[in-house]
Amino acid sequence: MIIPDKKTLRGIQLIQLEMLKEVDRICRENDIEYTIIAGTMLGAVRHGGYIPWDDDADIAMLRSEYLRFRRICETALDHERFTFQDHVCTPGYRWGYGKLRRRGTQFVREHQEHMPYEQGIFIDIFPLDKVPEPYMLRALKNFECFCVRKILWSKVGKIADRSPLKRAVYRMLDRIPEEKILQYYEGMIRRAADTPSKMVRILMFPTPNREYMYYERWYTDRKEIRFEDGIFFGPADADGYLSFKFGDYMTLPPEKDRKNHPVSVLQLTETK
Repeated sequence: MIIPDKKTLRGIQLIQLEMLKEVDRICRENDIEYTIIAGTMLGAVRHGGYIPWDDDADIAMLRSEYLRFRRICETALDHERFTFQDHVCTPGYRWGYGKLRRRGTQFVREHQEHMPYEQGIFIDIFPLDKVPEPYMLRALKNFECFCVRKILWSKVGKIADRSPLKRAVYRMLDRIPEEKILQYYEGMIRRAADTPSKMVRILMFPTPNREYMYYERWYTDRKEIRFEDGIFFGPADADGYLSFKFGDYMTLPPEKDRKNHPVSVLQLTETK
């Protein structure tokens, strides 16, 4: 596993900042609504930029905005520098959300060396789908999301999991044809679109607590906020969102909890 030093980590952050600015440019030019979320929003509020030990950046969009963004990227994205990936446009990609990657770099996650797509430094772009408001229905939806997510993860889990029993389970799950599980996921997206609700979530990513949702207003009621040397959109109710996700978000976590993504190959510049 590669553990980047401070200079290398800062280099990763600055490359991701390029990508955040590219997403912001495309969204502003095409009236697409997005918000910075998770540790990126926390960093903006608590640090004025990156959390010092953070090595990723996160953006969220309602599903309708995400679909427009993906389509517009085909022509509006600076393809010389960046590439957009998700399960629709990238063969072998098994995550239920998108990534924007910097061409000419490498950021290969540990145990994902065998995955058949370009793995450069990235930011995550998460689509948000509606979930039922009644708690029990929301909990059932969470279980469905968990099962599908684990099937998609099985291609990695059969190698990466420390438990021999779990690796064996993942090997069985990996026998499910990829096209079948992605078809099922697309059905989940269609069903979510027909759900009357003011609650949303990232279907293929865990929620931070047992509420299994976020409030839609955190992504539609937005304000501009400074992050590093750029101005981006984040939830207008920053305190409500960050308190819900992190609890006492202004208190720094203990050093043992300040973690990075484990990577096996890391390259910040294109080799000549």
